[in-house]
Amino acid sequence: MLYLIPTFLHEDAIETVPDYVLEAVKKCNVFFVEDEKSARRYLKRLWREMVIDDYKWYTIHKAEEQVMKSFTQHLLAGDTIGIISEAGCPCIADPGQILVNKAQQLGATIKPLVGPSSILLALMASGMNGQQFQFNGYLPIDNLARKKAIKDLETSAMKNNCTQIFIETPYRNNQLIKEILQTCKETTLLCVAVDITAPSETIQTKTVKQWNAKAFDFHKRLAIFLISAG
Repeated sequence: MLYLIPTFLHEDAIETVPDYVLEAVKKCNVFFVEDEKSARRYLKRLWREMVIDDYKWYTIHKAEEQVMKSFTQHLLAGDTIGIISEAGCPCIADPGQILVNKAQQLGATIKPLVGPSSILLALMASGMNGQQFQFNGYLPIDNLARKKAIKDLETSAMKNNCTQIFIETPYRNNQLIKEILQTCKETTLLCVAVDITAPSETIQTKTVKQWNAKAFDFHKRLAIFLISAG
C-alpha cells in the first residue's frame, strides 16, 4: 500500500489537513519525503505520541537510483509507505511522481489523500475558467524566453478559453508581474494568489490595466499566478 499524504501549505493552517490523513499515517511504517526534518515535525503535530525513530525515512530529491531501489524493496516486502512533499499534495508540482510511477508498474495499491493544493485553491478563488485550465510550472529565467512564454500563455488563454496557471521563485514575484503587465493586453485578466491558507492570504483578480494602476509588493511571498482572457 502506498499513501500519498498531503501536508499544510502554511504551518498555522493544520486544520486544512483532514482527520483521515492521521489514520493513514498510523498505517505506514516507511516514509519517503521531500525534507525529512520538516516531515518529522509535521507528523508530530498530527500525532504527538508518534515515536519518530520507530519508522524508516528516505529523502526523495529526484529519486536517485538508491532511493528507487529502497522504495522498490519496501513495496515488494509488503511495507505500507507514505510519501510526503513540502507543501500541499505529493506529486502535484512536488516530488514523488517517479516513485508513484514505479508503484504503478509493480501493481501496488495507491491511495491519494485529500488535502490543500495551492494550485486548485487559487483557481477556485480566481473566478477564472475551472473547466479548462493548464498548469505550466515555472516560466523560463531568461528575459526574452520568459516574455515569449507569457505571450504564448496569453494567446492560448484567449484562443482556447483556458486558464493558464504558473509559479515563480518568491524573490522574483514582483519582476514577473511587471513583465506580465508590460507584455499582456490591457483587458487580459491576471490573478495573483499569495500565502494561501495563511492569515496573510490574498487572492486578487484584475485586468492588466487595473493592475497597472495599483501599487503592489509580493516580494518573497509564496504565490500562484493565473492568466485568462478578459
